[in-house]
Amino acid sequence: MLLGILVVLCFIPSADVTENKILVAQHPLLTVANKTATLVCNYTYNGTGKEFRASLHKGTDSAVEVCFISWNTTKISSNSNKEFNCEGTHAKDKVIFYLWNMSASQTDIYFCKIEAMYPPPYVLSEKSNGTVIHVKETPVQTQEVQPGIPLWIMVTVTGVLGFYSMLVTAVFINYWQNSKKNIYHQNDYMNMTPRHLPYQKNKAYPSYVPTRDYTAYRSWQP
Repeated sequence: MLLGILVVLCFIPSADVTENKILVAQHPLLTVANKTATLVCNYTYNGTGKEFRASLHKGTDSAVEVCFISWNTTKISSNSNKEFNCEGTHAKDKVIFYLWNMSASQTDIYFCKIEAMYPPPYVLSEKSNGTVIHVKETPVQTQEVQPGIPLWIMVTVTGVLGFYSMLVTAVFINYWQNSKKNIYHQNDYMNMTPRHLPYQKNKAYPSYVPTRDYTAYRSWQP
């Protein structure tokens, strides 16, 4: 009886033990210069799964799930971490993750994880070596200074304008001082017309005719 059991075990196909493994292969390095990365995850699976889930993880411990895609024979769904711009698609024996608007701070190692969800048994891919995504800093574009007016021309024009301003100011000050002097002389002008005394205002003769002294004519009388 024992011998018969051993014979039956010997004829169990070895494929039954290994067919549920999922192996993932990734490119070791991906350099990003334009903020856009395309990460291809090739995988092999010999099982009979019909529903799968593929996800991209960041960090050596795969702590951050960047995005995922799940599919079966009729439906595809996907989702992305809010801190990343990521979308996944799948083809025969591969999953492709597209990332855009990446920043230098997102430089890290990324791992693809493939899961056979249904039918049982559930199978998880073995951890691959991952892909280091190196996001280069985008150089700050500085606007080139267009050739302008030569320096000596600018200095000359500035000097001429400065001299002209000083000249106009000097002329204005001179004119102002002369006007002030003329006003002063006009105020000091004296009216030379003879004026009569207050008691002579009621005289019949004009104010400019001198008053006669009649006492001079009395000297000849006896």
